[in-house]
Amino acid sequence: MRLVVMLPPTPDRRWELAAQMGISGIIAKLAPELTGALPPWDYASFAAAAARYRAGGFEIVGLEGDQFDMSRIKFGLPGGDEDIARYCDMLTNMGRLGIRLLCYNFMAGLGWYRTATAAPGRGGALVTVFDAAAAAAQGLTEHGPVPAQRIWENYAYFLTRVLPAAEAAGVRMGLHPDDPPVAELRGIGRIFTSAAAVERALALSPSPSHALTFCQATYKVMGEDVAAVARRFAARIAFVHIRDVRGEPGHFTETFPEDGATDMAAMFRTYRDIGFTGPIRPDHAPAMSGDATHDGPVSGTNVGYEATGLVYTVGYMKGLMQATSGLAPA
Repeated sequence: MRLVVMLPPTPDRRWELAAQMGISGIIAKLAPELTGALPPWDYASFAAAAARYRAGGFEIVGLEGDQFDMSRIKFGLPGGDEDIARYCDMLTNMGRLGIRLLCYNFMAGLGWYRTATAAPGRGGALVTVFDAAAAAAQGLTEHGPVPAQRIWENYAYFLTRVLPAAEAAGVRMGLHPDDPPVAELRGIGRIFTSAAAVERALALSPSPSHALTFCQATYKVMGEDVAAVARRFAARIAFVHIRDVRGEPGHFTETFPEDGATDMAAMFRTYRDIGFTGPIRPDHAPAMSGDATHDGPVSGTNVGYEATGLVYTVGYMKGLMQATSGLAPA
């Protein structure tokens, strides 16, 4: 396994800390709202971002999240085909730059979603919470009710059109499950809310580019046997996210990595036993004393990626990696 972290596109304290922790590989989100530049379907913008990370001592191992507005693709709106063509250009550029991993999702309208982003956790640390009743009280989005079947059809259409470009570029596209894994969120259907649903997606193509991001806490919230699911999907796992939770789909709280419902040591032994050698990163660490805090809706590299929580989780992961493999993390 290779321990990587998600770093923002502009250098800040997290860049310094990552270097001090011995991290050389990073995951990037290069959406215009974060970079002030064109999305990575534009080669010059993409190459400039890669050069900026390289100057800081980091290699982009993968991209994660929506790198530009995917609404027309996910909702099947006019202009979606043009956006799919841009997505294919992005994949081509990834190949040109030697970036072989893309963590993507198909959460339409509302992506990663929480109803509280600064709830008190252990010792006053701040964590995130999802509560389905609180989400429902916020009402429908501007998209109105959207059935899950329509989202599924749009996903299948998207996948068949981008996989050839991913294959040509040598990129593995790691599908992230829906977070939170609920059947609908403020009227919009969600389609990847169980291991069976993810397996349905995998059945669309045996392509080596059609892979998974194994976000173990999302599977835990689903009520799945996380280690069993990891073994079941072993050959298709391209990327692993590490965080922990307590609760169930309709109401859960994120926690410190050793303070939730998952047997983390058992999971790291599972990754060793299935032969997983890809990138693995900390995800959604609590905000600790002195970290930046955020109230209200957030996305991208905000809540869950604060400096001290990141350092804490990296140290925890390094210990587990050494304990389970006998080797220092790459």
